[in-house]
Amino acid sequence: MNTLRRLTCGAALATALLAVGVQTAAACGGLVARNGAVRLARATTFVAWHGGTERYLTSFTYAGVASDVGWIVPLPAIPSKVEPGGRWTLQRLVREFAPPLAQPRNGLFAAAGASADTAQVIQQVTIDAVDLTVLKGSADEVLNWCRDNSFALNDETRAHIQQYARSSPIFMAAKYNVDKARELGRFQGDGTPVLITMPTPRLWVPLEVLANAFDPVDADVFLLTDTRPTTGQEFSLFGIPTSSVGDELPGAPGFRVQQQEPMNPTLHTDLASDRNMAWVPDSGWLTHLTLQASSPTVDYDLNVSATGDMRLVSFAQPLGSSTPDPAGTAYAPQPHIASSSLAALIGVVVVPLAVVTALLLVARRRRLRRG
Repeated sequence: MNTLRRLTCGAALATALLAVGVQTAAACGGLVARNGAVRLARATTFVAWHGGTERYLTSFTYAGVASDVGWIVPLPAIPSKVEPGGRWTLQRLVREFAPPLAQPRNGLFAAAGASADTAQVIQQVTIDAVDLTVLKGSADEVLNWCRDNSFALNDETRAHIQQYARSSPIFMAAKYNVDKARELGRFQGDGTPVLITMPTPRLWVPLEVLANAFDPVDADVFLLTDTRPTTGQEFSLFGIPTSSVGDELPGAPGFRVQQQEPMNPTLHTDLASDRNMAWVPDSGWLTHLTLQASSPTVDYDLNVSATGDMRLVSFAQPLGSSTPDPAGTAYAPQPHIASSSLAALIGVVVVPLAVVTALLLVARRRRLRRG
């Protein structure tokens, strides 16, 4: 049996465990491939939040051989809709920000036994060759359902489910129908994009589920928010705001803000014209973050407030929790000027100051000559 990814967060980080890197393809409008056939090289997700609604676009990847390929996914709420996602949206975002390529990662499943009391089935949807089941129940009930439905689980996966179940009883199980995948001509590494819409009080990105003892965490996270997110390390100098680009989130080595930009017309046209993506607004801020870290260091999730503050939280902390977060003690933002802001500050402050100084020196010399 092939090695399989042990746990994937579709309500958070998407699985895009593909065998090859992003391939170049010519297409109008700058799209990499309008049929979405271009493969991604690492875990990739697109997370959007507006007015209490969160949308996750994630890709579930076909392993090609095993008959029990599947993922168990923690969700913060019962989805209002689970539907096919955009065919090329994730690839288009990769093209927009051009992040560095990396090798795919694999996890490992171990065998498990059967049990009795199982979770309540809330929704069942089939998208292409992926069967999706939304579950509600305690950790034990979800684990029992997984075993009864041929989801192999190891001890680490069990521990994650038990931890996340303390904050939310909602999970989604995703499994490839191998026979149907073959009928559709799917190959190992081909992904099926899934769009999950659900109510959340703020944007929440579980990240700890990507960590395991075998592989480093390697992921791209694309956020779409009403305001520009900040790490809390920005400050204003002479009325000029600095930027979070280039910052690592405090307490999260390897979790870095790579780029931020407002939604532009070309990108909006490409995204909104994709399958089931007409909801993408023509305004807002896109933020690209990369997470490249050893698994033991990724013991947190990410919250983004309505005002754009990015904060680490202890993984599986309830979204509506008002209790102090233990991870908050390790999150200690230090205001500084990021390299991306330094050039702008030099252009706006230093250069004019140098020009004024030079003019004053010239005027002084002229006065001395006249005297």
